[in-house]
Amino acid sequence: MSSRCNLRFLIPGLALLLGGVPSVLAVWPQPQQIRNSAERYSLSARAFLFKHADVSAVRSGCDVLDQAFTRYFTLIFPESGGGGTGGAHNRYFWTEADPFTVEVNVAEGPCDGYPAEGSIENYKLTVSPGQAVLTSVTVWGALRGLESLSQLVEQDDYGAYYINKTEIEDFPRFQFRGLLLDTSRHYLPLQAILKTLDAMAYSKLNVFHWHIVDDPSFPYQSRKYPDLSKKGAYHPFTHIYTQTDVRRVIEHARLRGIRVLAEFDSPGHTQSWGNGQPSLLTPCYRGDVPSGTYGPVNPILDSTYVFMANLLKEVTSVFPDSYIHLGGDEVDFSCWKSNPDIKAFMKKMGFGSDFTKLESFYMQNIVNISTMLNRSSVVWQDVFDYHEIIPKDTVLEIWKGLPEEYQKELSRITKAGHRVLLSAPWYINHISYGQDWRNSYTVQPQNFSGTEEQKKLVIGGEVCMWGEYVDATNLSPRLWPRACAAAERLWSDEVQTSSVDQAFPRLTDFRCRLLRRGIQAEPLYVGHCKNEYQGI
Repeated sequence: MSSRCNLRFLIPGLALLLGGVPSVLAVWPQPQQIRNSAERYSLSARAFLFKHADVSAVRSGCDVLDQAFTRYFTLIFPESGGGGTGGAHNRYFWTEADPFTVEVNVAEGPCDGYPAEGSIENYKLTVSPGQAVLTSVTVWGALRGLESLSQLVEQDDYGAYYINKTEIEDFPRFQFRGLLLDTSRHYLPLQAILKTLDAMAYSKLNVFHWHIVDDPSFPYQSRKYPDLSKKGAYHPFTHIYTQTDVRRVIEHARLRGIRVLAEFDSPGHTQSWGNGQPSLLTPCYRGDVPSGTYGPVNPILDSTYVFMANLLKEVTSVFPDSYIHLGGDEVDFSCWKSNPDIKAFMKKMGFGSDFTKLESFYMQNIVNISTMLNRSSVVWQDVFDYHEIIPKDTVLEIWKGLPEEYQKELSRITKAGHRVLLSAPWYINHISYGQDWRNSYTVQPQNFSGTEEQKKLVIGGEVCMWGEYVDATNLSPRLWPRACAAAERLWSDEVQTSSVDQAFPRLTDFRCRLLRRGIQAEPLYVGHCKNEYQGI
């Protein structure tokens, strides 16, 4: 039933030249090392079993893996109707195919925690006759291995399932591989967020950056300050995220090895906050009289910092990640400049007319609050550009400029000893006709002037999907498969994945896989998928 050949080491594109196995090349993102053979084994849903290895530190009862077994069974055999076998269902069924067991061996517990900075996602996967053996240090690595395994399974022209003999040794290039959703400019229903988390897991992205509030609306329902969403959301009941909703997002993400990084951006981008929190925003003046409009958060009032401390205390109790994104970008100084109390404060503090010093004063206080709450901060690059004094463990996110500009910023920030995230080249809410994913794919995050130690301070990057023109109707096709280009750049070896032409057939195949899994991924070019998207 199988044809045998020697195992060989593959790099992208080489297998096609050597007559290799296309199904293995379809693993996205590309594993660090992969060896494959034309030898294949028939699979049947009735004789396919996930199980924990006898020596595994994590056994049956681990919800992360037990639920992953069930989830991946259905992804591998979508016609099975979800009646998959997980580690707790140790049973075989008669079938014409030989039994096939996926044995998962995790070296270290626990299982009940959350993915975090520094979580080890390495795994090894060996597929041989009758079995696949997946070994990892943590459950998070096991999840990445299960995803790769699921992509190795193919169907022939008659619908029969098979998998090729394969060996994979894999690990991520960068620890932070994120995706930002903006739920303020357009409210995104809970199901749209959960489906995005699913697609992130398929692409091995591991941080959901939830830009949950902004100028247009405040959909986060706060326990401490319920008026923020009651008066700041588009609708106080239909367009909010309740505490239950937030917990569901966090748990859905956890089960897929995804961190949730909450962003509460201030002092700018806060117009919606003022509706439910009087005296928070700065009154703007026209001459000597208030204009009736408001600007950024008022940074000179003690009440501002009491409010922010209380809000961030709640946020850190709800979101378990050790980081919080504090924003700090695009502050319009015109309102501060018009306000007599602000000007008097500036004079008292010796700031002169440099309002970047006032923003620096505010952000230093907010970062200090975050530190007192035992959280590290992520901030936009503006905070560094304004020469603000920030703790060394603060992560700077670069969002501005073309390659020459963000490369210079990478050099400056890393020279100052700060860790960096890169998002500037991956604002994929910007669209253009044609295959713009190619631009995302050719980004080189560490291609800047600096020492090797500086380049190690680039901890990753993220895709950003800002919401001016995006809601649930077009979120998925605008994200996928375009976000997958950045996902491979952040996971895979840069040298082995330098060719967009060699990536194209693999990404085309992966896009078809996303369609089969219910993700509305737009086409890369002319063509078709064996299993076209069948509608919602």
